[in-house]
Amino acid sequence: MKPLILLFLCFSVVRLNAQTTTPLKLIQTIPLPGVRGRFDHCAADPKGHRLFVAALGNNTLEVLDVAAGKRLKSIAGLRKPTGVVYLPEANQLGVANGDDGAFKLFDAVSYGLAGSVRGLEDADNVRRDAKTGFIYVGYGAGALAILDRAGQKRLGEIKLSAHPESFQLETAGPRIFVNVPDAKQVAMIDRETRSVVGTWPSGVFQGNFPMALDEAGHRLFVGCRQPPRLAVLSTETTKLVADREISADTDDLFFDGKRQRLYLSCGEGFLDVIQCGAEERYERIAREPTRAGARTCFYSPDLDRLYLAVPQRGGEDAELRIYEPE
Repeated sequence: MKPLILLFLCFSVVRLNAQTTTPLKLIQTIPLPGVRGRFDHCAADPKGHRLFVAALGNNTLEVLDVAAGKRLKSIAGLRKPTGVVYLPEANQLGVANGDDGAFKLFDAVSYGLAGSVRGLEDADNVRRDAKTGFIYVGYGAGALAILDRAGQKRLGEIKLSAHPESFQLETAGPRIFVNVPDAKQVAMIDRETRSVVGTWPSGVFQGNFPMALDEAGHRLFVGCRQPPRLAVLSTETTKLVADREISADTDDLFFDGKRQRLYLSCGEGFLDVIQCGAEERYERIAREPTRAGARTCFYSPDLDRLYLAVPQRGGEDAELRIYEPE
């Protein structure tokens, strides 16, 4: 009987561990007292272990040391900060401001203003071309502004049919994929000709705000709010190949190529984790409770951490939660 009892106990422990294993482990929380309102987007300095968080509702950029677990600086005087980009060569930060239409550069040592480009009304998401160093800023009634690699000069723009939300750049190819929710489409841009070369009508999948790209797997992931679904497109055919239910009010979406997973931060109060499988199988393997309104996240492949900006709610201070993918 004893060997059987021992075998049963071992089986029970293994089963319990399997049931309690989570794909995301909360390992640290950095308090952000005094930060009010919602967050928008983030950028990282992996070598310096810094995270830059646009506190849109607070009109500040929060600079955090994610290794030491502390706030280094709160850059004040911004006007609805939205998109953020880190320029490692110059050790500078670029911040898009939706309220005054300025792309502002800050020295990442003194955090003093180092320059600006104006005339970008409703400036929003920011991305940098890994090859050319050019900086793209979504803005206005429908355009991507192109700035030089220093972020000091405007080189041109690419027209779109409505205001752009999240967009992703290929590294091996010339395309940019852009969410254009007010036009109910995903636009495909050739950044060499600086023109739209195709569109995917979103149809029933509306409110397409966040986006992630698996370039090697030829898949584009689009988070939609109406209804709350993940739409998966083939970048080879621009056809819808799958869709999956997600939590409501998603605003950020990242692809973890190491684990073939997607992380979605949703304002409903959940972090969704979706496993990408063979034959277009996309399984939601976790729905981690967070806090209502916590819809800003950032995944750094270099640091292998997922960061979630949690706004002040119900008497609880704002904070940054740091998760380790399991």
